[in-house]
Amino acid sequence: MKKRHQQKLVIVSMVLLIGLNMPIVLLFDSANNLFGFPVVYIYFFSIWLFSILLSMLIVKRYDE
Repeated sequence: MKKRHQQKLVIVSMVLLIGLNMPIVLLFDSANNLFGFPVVYIYFFSIWLFSILLSMLIVKRYDE
């Protein structure tokens, strides 16, 4: 894997680190439910799923 593709994965990790930081998570911490689930759970799992899919896309697309 080339250096620039590794840098893309580092950027994804940094965005994930910022996205799961406590002040950002507290923005979604409320008593509201979406489809019967708390909003903070949907936020956590959507950020997690997004990071997995984006990492998979980078690795599969640029695997050389």
